[in-house]
Amino acid sequence: MTSTVIAPARGADEARAAAPPGGRGPTVGVEEEFLLVDRRTGLPVARGPRVVNAATAVLGEQVQTEFFGAQVEMCTRPTADLAQLRSELALLRRVIGEVAAGEGCLLVATGTPVIPPESPPTVTPGERYGRMAARWPFLVGSYDGMVCGCHIHVGVTGRGQALALANHMRPWLPTLQALAANSPFALGRDSGWASRRSVEYARWPGVGPPPLLDEVGYERLADHLVTSGTLLDRRMIYWYARPSEHVPTLEIRVCDVNADLDAVLLLTALVRGLATALLPDIADGRPPPDLPAGRLQAAHRLAARHGLAGEGLDPVSGERVPALTLAERLLTRAAPGTAAAGDLDLAEELFRRVRSSGGGAARQRAAYLRRGRLGDVVGDLVRTTAAG
Repeated sequence: MTSTVIAPARGADEARAAAPPGGRGPTVGVEEEFLLVDRRTGLPVARGPRVVNAATAVLGEQVQTEFFGAQVEMCTRPTADLAQLRSELALLRRVIGEVAAGEGCLLVATGTPVIPPESPPTVTPGERYGRMAARWPFLVGSYDGMVCGCHIHVGVTGRGQALALANHMRPWLPTLQALAANSPFALGRDSGWASRRSVEYARWPGVGPPPLLDEVGYERLADHLVTSGTLLDRRMIYWYARPSEHVPTLEIRVCDVNADLDAVLLLTALVRGLATALLPDIADGRPPPDLPAGRLQAAHRLAARHGLAGEGLDPVSGERVPALTLAERLLTRAAPGTAAAGDLDLAEELFRRVRSSGGGAARQRAAYLRRGRLGDVVGDLVRTTAAG
């Protein structure tokens, strides 16, 4: 196995000094999946198609149905300005939240339902969803199958660049996962995981770390996965980082949806900053780290278990260190890119806020510990989701 040394990153001060004034960098976009819960009970309710139908009059295709009827998805437009991105995220949440209220339900940004449904969730009507449900019924009929993610897109020149970035970003994806962990509750109790969504989502075929691929390898593997029946279609390539099939972006799919917009903006800044910082390595022909598969899986498992609150694993060195240390290393590695976009100070401030709160999973657990009521967790999530 080839041993690869990652080039040392410039420090934040050096990156700040070298950043061109007023820079922006590649465009970014965010897709957020939300749960709809009954306004009285906090239970998931399958009113997604009705909410989407009503919200479409204002938002058009920026609001969409999701696999389960108790979910909705919203998508931002591409932008190079994180302030604009935040404003659009807040607007989309506000409009969808207002429409949901008219349907007697509330919008909640959490990776898994805090209060479980009283019956197995219903699948949104549609030909493709119906085929998925028929092929994988054991994943559809479970009470804990509903999961909500945050998918971050960064603009690329084409599929080749997207795959090269995915190859180089693999060591950092567990740390993004830990920063985004926001699903400690499942089936009405604390699951012991910071991101239970990661566990449930991984039951689907096509979910996991991206393999090391070039364009030829990607086409060959994607065709095989579909023709062999492993996946229904290419849209089911759910790798944690994948080239989009319909837009020229690299899509990062490892994150839980977060109620706190500070966390969403931080994750977006880090994804773009890291991608920008890695492009020189790609241009210079430096190979990506060839990580042992078991070690990479272990790093993701620790990130899902502990989030920011415990131990993490550096998948390059195999070193076990606090998850916060890995997050600080990510912030430093992305610094040349966040500085080039004019986002370095913002990223550092957002990181301080998220570190202070402990992240979404810690906030959910704190809300529960106040009185031992799951309804308090839902209430805090609803307020935070709407506060952007």
